[in-house]
Amino acid sequence: MNKRRDARVGILFAMPWIMGFLIFSLYPLLSSLYTSFTSYSVLQPPKWIGVENYRELLSDEIFIKSVVNTAWYTIAAVPLSTVVAIGLAMLLNTKVKGMAVYRTMFFLPSLVPMVALGTLFLWVFNGDHGLLNAILKPLGLPTPNWLGEPLYAKSTLILISMWGCGQAMIIYLAGLQDVPISLYEAADLDGAKFWAKTRNVTIPMISPVILFNVVMGIIGSMQIFAVPYVMFSGGSPARANYYFSMYLFDNAFAYQRMGFASAMAWIMFAIILVLTLISLRISERHVHYEGG
Repeated sequence: MNKRRDARVGILFAMPWIMGFLIFSLYPLLSSLYTSFTSYSVLQPPKWIGVENYRELLSDEIFIKSVVNTAWYTIAAVPLSTVVAIGLAMLLNTKVKGMAVYRTMFFLPSLVPMVALGTLFLWVFNGDHGLLNAILKPLGLPTPNWLGEPLYAKSTLILISMWGCGQAMIIYLAGLQDVPISLYEAADLDGAKFWAKTRNVTIPMISPVILFNVVMGIIGSMQIFAVPYVMFSGGSPARANYYFSMYLFDNAFAYQRMGFASAMAWIMFAIILVLTLISLRISERHVHYEGG
């Protein structure tokens, strides 16, 4: 009787969370799955059309273009941001006077809202009146149209992705501070230099943290939306910066094709799930857990 009573009491305490999950998470999830098999314009009741939305997506050139753009962004931005975040974390893990100030300075940019960030860099990389070209021109360096040419437009957004690596940097910094000093001392006795210690001590010891940040980076890069939507709201050159989530948003709210957009959302879910599982599978040989 006591166990049943404790179970009832526990369920009652958890009921607010359970109700919130059922109403705000599970129901929208199942509803979007059903909607993905319908033709639904919000203004009229959904009409069941089976897998027609998914079939149309496979032959949609814009959809394929958005997938390719998102894939290229992920392939370039995630490794680059990972390397930068680890490098900054290692620098901020040294014993230097005023380190708390430096850590704060490097973390603050990641707190800038995405819309404000897009607006800021829209003026920095403006081809005619941008701050970057204003600096390059007096130096006699090329002043390309950063946002008007496909190659430069892609590269610009990849560079902007490093602006928000402060959150990953903090996680790496916490991981670095958990690395036993004795391992570095043993490496010093063996005559290991900086790169040898980094490769054989630091990277293996923080490999679980790297795995976490890489998986989160993949998920975040697959859902990139705010910055490119603000910077290229007028249209990107040759749709070079037209990403998956932007096409999903346009179908849902501009074209009022909720069924089509729901199908895209489930395809995105499937892609992210597969990439995450692949990352976890690859990590089995390269991630070392303490005590494992």
